[in-house]
Amino acid sequence: MATWALFPLIALLSSTLAAPAAANSEGDALYALRRAVVDPGNVLQSWDPTLVDPCTWFHVTCDHDNRVTRLDLGNAKLSGKLVPELGKLEHLQYLELYMNDFVGHIPEELGGLKSLVSLDLFHNNLTGPIPSSLSKLSNLKFLRLNNNKLTGRIPRELTKLGNLKILNASNNNLCGTIPVAGSFSKFTEQSFVNNPRLEGPELIGFVRYDSGRDCN
Repeated sequence: MATWALFPLIALLSSTLAAPAAANSEGDALYALRRAVVDPGNVLQSWDPTLVDPCTWFHVTCDHDNRVTRLDLGNAKLSGKLVPELGKLEHLQYLELYMNDFVGHIPEELGGLKSLVSLDLFHNNLTGPIPSSLSKLSNLKFLRLNNNKLTGRIPRELTKLGNLKILNASNNNLCGTIPVAGSFSKFTEQSFVNNPRLEGPELIGFVRYDSGRDCN
């Protein structure tokens, strides 16, 4: 067989081999989440790490290239911590984890999910600050962080999220002042209510990074 005739075959084999490698990486990331949570309803029972890719797992949606694009685990009675490995799901568009009992911090690694359109962490028991790394999610349209136990200031970097349409950070323990610059200019105080130590909105031209209230 002529050497030039081998090129299409080599290219085909290369693409075939590359896809499972990516799929296995995403499967490993999702299985790290399964190991980290308590699942009393066995909603993650189908998450079998021995499979070639996670696209056959329940609550996981993939595109035509077998890349994970959606994770639907809302109201699944899960508890435990979110794992940094979730940041490896490079093609993820929807991360729906609302109405569970997740605890601990929001992983900074979620800022690596460049394709993310929706991040829904509503009604968990998450603590710590809102990661400034979320400002890297340039495609993000929906961000729900309400009804948790988040603390600290609202990162000013988040005002760079030009595509953000829905924001809810109410019912937490955030502090400092509410940003009004950039994309935040269209959100009312309803997006931030029931944060006893949060003041605002900021006076335009007089950004008060240090209010009289404690913000540790």
